[in-house]
Amino acid sequence: MAKKAVASLQKGAGKGYSKVIKMVKSDKTGAYTFQEGVVPNEMVKDYFKK
Repeated sequence: MAKKAVASLQKGAGKGYSKVIKMVKSDKTGAYTFQEGVVPNEMVKDYFKK
């Protein structure tokens, strides 16, 4: 599935967006989870600052 999502971002207007994956630690269990999203290229750094 990931290949299809990434491939679709590389065509046409999709070049202005990036797929980002962030690792987040849970407060309750202490386990790490992954959050995925598609954000504009200008907002990638802001996404990871949160």
